[in-house]
Amino acid sequence: MRKSDKKVENLIRNVLTDVCEDTLKGYDGFLWVTHTVNFSSFPQSLKIICVFETQEDRASFIAKEGQQHVASTIQKAFNKVGVQLKNVSKQISYEIQ
Repeated sequence: MRKSDKKVENLIRNVLTDVCEDTLKGYDGFLWVTHTVNFSSFPQSLKIICVFETQEDRASFIAKEGQQHVASTIQKAFNKVGVQLKNVSKQISYEIQ
């Protein structure tokens, strides 16, 4: 991993840690946020995965329109650090542990 890749990775982790802490407070069954990225095509290649404990927790999150809240939170957090995500909702998936 190049030095510049490490900087990007740290930036992503810092942003998603804040998002995770915010989301943990608001949604039962939400466990963590993780990601994958191809550094040569960041930020387009960034994939964010929100993980839930059960299918019911995930369904409740979706029913409460949690996706919009999380997508907005992620977008704002990346904007603050100067990273523009063009279609953040397509870069986020919601999965079960």
